[in-house]
Amino acid sequence: MKTKSLKKSRINVVTLGCSKNLYDSEVLTGQLRAGGKEVVHEQHGDIVVINTCGFIANAKEESINTILEYVKLKNEGEVEKVFVTGCLSERYKDDLEKEIPDVDRYFGTHHLPQLLRALGTDYKKELIGERLNSTPPHFAYLKIAEGCDRPCSFCAIPLMRGKHKSKPIEELVLESQKLAKNGVKELILIAQDLTYYGLDLYKKRALAELLKALCEVDGIEWIRLHYAFPTGFPLEVLDLIREEPKICNYIDIPLQHIADPILKSMRRGTTKAKTDKLLTQFREMVPGMSIRTTLIVGYPGETEEDFKVLKDWVKEQRFDRLGCFTYSHEEQTHAYLLEDDVPEEVKMNRANEIMEIQSQISWEKNQELIGKTFRCIVDRLEGGYYIARTEFDSPEVDNHVLISSENHYLQPGHFIQVRIESAEDFDLYGTPV
Repeated sequence: MKTKSLKKSRINVVTLGCSKNLYDSEVLTGQLRAGGKEVVHEQHGDIVVINTCGFIANAKEESINTILEYVKLKNEGEVEKVFVTGCLSERYKDDLEKEIPDVDRYFGTHHLPQLLRALGTDYKKELIGERLNSTPPHFAYLKIAEGCDRPCSFCAIPLMRGKHKSKPIEELVLESQKLAKNGVKELILIAQDLTYYGLDLYKKRALAELLKALCEVDGIEWIRLHYAFPTGFPLEVLDLIREEPKICNYIDIPLQHIADPILKSMRRGTTKAKTDKLLTQFREMVPGMSIRTTLIVGYPGETEEDFKVLKDWVKEQRFDRLGCFTYSHEEQTHAYLLEDDVPEEVKMNRANEIMEIQSQISWEKNQELIGKTFRCIVDRLEGGYYIARTEFDSPEVDNHVLISSENHYLQPGHFIQVRIESAEDFDLYGTPV
């Protein structure tokens, strides 16, 4: 057993799941640091705080395994205390307390003040934007709202995150100003649903107003939109994307499926015809816009015909970026009442088929870019290449522009012009000009 020293305990925050979780961890670390605590992100610490994900089966499994790993280290005397927070803890707190009792305390998604008290400090409301940025210093996620009011049948997020709650525009501007002062050049706007922004606070959709205000922040050069819900999409946002150079010609709009029977069962509030019309409006109002979407295959009752409709539609739409998930049967959701009747093997095969189609589309689109020059931001140096991105690519999920480090010295966080020399399925190779 390790002997505990009298030194100040270091707190290690471990983050699992999505960018919204990462944002929450950054806020937590900022609060801890302001409270005089020594805090790190995913390094060694005496006290461990695990920010869990509870979205789908794989994510839940990863979260539980991580908790068990740190509990083992605690029992071996390698760490002093283990605290668990985030979505899994919010959703399954009672079960977790029974199954893994060696965790010191469990906290939900809305219990930041209580978690801070357990860590020996108090919540400071005045610390808007004071975060320990865990991404590269030139980009940051900006969470503009919490929770979701949508009734999607497959999704457990409202159970874990509660109802939609927008942050005031002035608070988000202040946070962005602080980020810009610390060297952030790219803001990635995130929420469960960006397009719902403002309805609770201002009694109208206010995403366009927020974007106008953020464009005024000195130092911010790119603003990127993630997770826009298709139903009730505020079209004035498209005018802004087209006219405002700071807003990237890019949108992430998770469409999930396109066969009408599946959309109805998913409670998406839309149809194939309405979705196709919206995508046409996107492309007409913002020519050259990069559209990213995510799909779910293997939803209960998805027939071969439904899947064929989805496949044909993916071929027809030729999305710039696309991800595909297999359906996860989540308790307490509306879809849990349905029979999970598509075998796992069929789900996987369907997901692979979709991604094969997308791989070909991506390759064809990339070939068209050879010889063209793009403004790129350099993210990092890795394995003999500088990893850069165009405005059409989000970090961690989209394509890269690879630049050989053999004959070039580039600085991460800087913008450069890059000529595309060759292209693969998902990555481009270029030379600075």
